Amino acid sequence: MKLFVNIARIITGALFIFSGLIKAIDPRGLAYKMQEFFEAWAHSGFMPGMMGSLGHYALSFSIIMITLEVVVGLALLLGWRTKLTTWMLLLLILFFTFLTSYVLFSGKIRACGCFGDCIPITPVQTFTKDIILLLISLLLLVKRKYIQPLLKPLAAGMVVLAATIATLFLQWYVLRHLPVKDCLAYKVGNNILELRKMPANAVPDKFSMSFIYEKNGEKKEYSAESLPDSSWNFVDRKQTLMEAGKNNVPLINDFNLYTASGTDTTEALLAHPGIYYLLFIKDLDGLPNNFKAGQDLLAAAQTAAIPLVIVTSQKEKVVQAFGKSITVLTCDATALKTAARAAAVLYKMNGPVIANKWGWADFHKVNLSK
Repeated sequence: MKLFVNIARIITGALFIFSGLIKAIDPRGLAYKMQEFFEAWAHSGFMPGMMGSLGHYALSFSIIMITLEVVVGLALLLGWRTKLTTWMLLLLILFFTFLTSYVLFSGKIRACGCFGDCIPITPVQTFTKDIILLLISLLLLVKRKYIQPLLKPLAAGMVVLAATIATLFLQWYVLRHLPVKDCLAYKVGNNILELRKMPANAVPDKFSMSFIYEKNGEKKEYSAESLPDSSWNFVDRKQTLMEAGKNNVPLINDFNLYTASGTDTTEALLAHPGIYYLLFIKDLDGLPNNFKAGQDLLAAAQTAAIPLVIVTSQKEKVVQAFGKSITVLTCDATALKTAARAAAVLYKMNGPVIANKWGWADFHKVNLSK
């Protein structure tokens, strides 16, 4: 039993550290997933006011949750404060199991984001994993006496403290710059125009169409092959999903850029030959009060006659901050969450291909060039 408990402890601890770190390279991803849960619960009528308020703190919750995963996993590996650690492990697993069961059985959220965007797994796989981990965590709690510490309490505590600080620093760094590992569709080298197309091996959804007709106050439903005679009056039509398709959503399916007049200029802009720049302003309020690097980039681009366009969902605020002489395109806020993983992100484009990109904390290092 002692050997089994310690093997389980090592596997679980390592898995928690891995899961936490892979989300720590992009904490905004988990924050957006948390917002999905809050919105789903609010739309279901469960404390909508409170859920709406909690959504504003999703990033803080994300940072805390990620740090907890790493710290609990490391504490379990070290055998540090086993009673507290095993109880924390059980509570975390219970929470994760609740979330994954909601994803699986409600169908309102596509995935839980348990391993971030780098390792997508299905709701069934995630739920199965959490059930296994729940059983293991119960075993570790009951049999914690078999967990042997690897270091003395003070040394282990110092290691845990250092890991906490390091995990928080990593998340602080990527929120200012960009994710250490980019696993999204907008990574450097990707062709946005190509990724907006339907995948070549896409299998479309299969629908069944039926029609509702009325006669003498009686309504009946008919298939397209057996419509009634002209004495019946058409009322409505109904479309029913018979079989879900596969791989039938483009990797980039919601990225549309609009001019001030409301014209969709996405294709025209991305087909522009040569080098140009896109300055994504996702959250103007998320930038430091004295942040001037964006204005400096615009001035440098105008001096060197290099095309630079601002993309935002906060057009009024951006025009007020940068001036009316700039070109501003609007984009859906949801699309910006994926395209810009920092409050402001600069893309260097070569036609439709992303040649490079920088988070706002690195704008001062950018040398605009054609």
